[in-house]
Amino acid sequence: MNRSAQAFDLHHIWHPYSSLSKPVPPLHVRSAKGVRLTLEDDTELIDGMASWWSAIHGYNHPVLNEAAKGQIDQMSHVMFGGLTHTPAIDLCRQLVALTPAPLTKVFLSDSGSVAVDVAMKMALQYWYSQGVKSKTQFVCLRGGYHGDTLGSMSVCDPDTGMHHLFNGMLASQHFVEKPACQFGEEASDDDMADLQRVLSINHNSIAALILEPIVQGAGGMYFYSADYLSRARKLCDEYNVLLIVDEIATGFARSGEFFACHHAAICPDIMCIGKAMTGGYLSLAATLTTDKVASGICEGEAGVFMHGPTFMANPLACSIANASISLLAQSDWRSNIERLSSRLQSNLLPANDHTKVANARVLGAIGVVETKNPVDMHKVQKLLPDLGVWLRPFGKLIYTMPPYIITDTDLDTVCDAIKTVAEECS
Repeated sequence: MNRSAQAFDLHHIWHPYSSLSKPVPPLHVRSAKGVRLTLEDDTELIDGMASWWSAIHGYNHPVLNEAAKGQIDQMSHVMFGGLTHTPAIDLCRQLVALTPAPLTKVFLSDSGSVAVDVAMKMALQYWYSQGVKSKTQFVCLRGGYHGDTLGSMSVCDPDTGMHHLFNGMLASQHFVEKPACQFGEEASDDDMADLQRVLSINHNSIAALILEPIVQGAGGMYFYSADYLSRARKLCDEYNVLLIVDEIATGFARSGEFFACHHAAICPDIMCIGKAMTGGYLSLAATLTTDKVASGICEGEAGVFMHGPTFMANPLACSIANASISLLAQSDWRSNIERLSSRLQSNLLPANDHTKVANARVLGAIGVVETKNPVDMHKVQKLLPDLGVWLRPFGKLIYTMPPYIITDTDLDTVCDAIKTVAEECS
């Protein structure tokens, strides 16, 4: 980027989780196609992040491009209050068909954080409508992350969830230890003890348990037992508490199942999805719930669910989402995720023997190298163009969630870059 544009960006544009007083200069992307980002100076980077886990089909995909072009001449947007349209109907039909059977009602929103806020409001309004006005809090897992809006921030880990500065300003919630039992292990009574204790003491004030199923994302990239999730579902039933699963990062095959709750063969009362839903083209999210919760809300005092984003069910986003979901669902996605998982394991798991690495782990199309010391992002940003790869580590975590179309050769290059960053920047 020219000097004037670079100077303006550094001094005036706030990038995610960045400082304007000590900025890390961003890389200027000119275009993107397939799995490659082309910078302004013609440098090409293999994107190991899939644009924060959303661009599962890569960039500039002809099917998604055609969906956008076909819709934009019809209408790019129309309000959803009192109106409807075919793209939204078709999208909701797909979501109801692909999610666990009891999830039959769909609320579309703008982003993942908003979808979580919507889920929390659904739970609160459901209990209020039942005349149970004491259920105003949530129970959450430590290590969890659910977004950056005020409601979603309150259910993120209060110490490691990036939002501890706001603790005194957020609604007070109950937090339990994250599952000690890792993916592939059974959950013991001891593993469930903290959740059971909190529910047994506080169930009269708890509206719902909210968690990321199987994979804790930005709170630590941790993979936990499907049996824990199954037993957590039973505890919610036992103590008359709703279960909200946040599938925003895990949905659409990332963990090896189409939705991560399928690993445990459970159905939540409320599910949040987003990120990969539009293949990374536009922001769109959804919150799904059951007939029981929906009717409980709509037959209560208000008679309606009290939420309505301006850009709810944006037709352009819905059209692209329809194309993206169909493209994935009609592909041999399971075999492809197994291919990516196998390649990630062979490349990254040997890093467990490295002196600077605390742990390397893989689940589905997610590969993580956790270092013993925090990663220096200034060094990383300068190093990546030379490696020909785009990554975005945080804390001690260097990870990849690549586009599903990435080749084995390009994935090897991404993994080599992860190992180099671990060696030179931690």
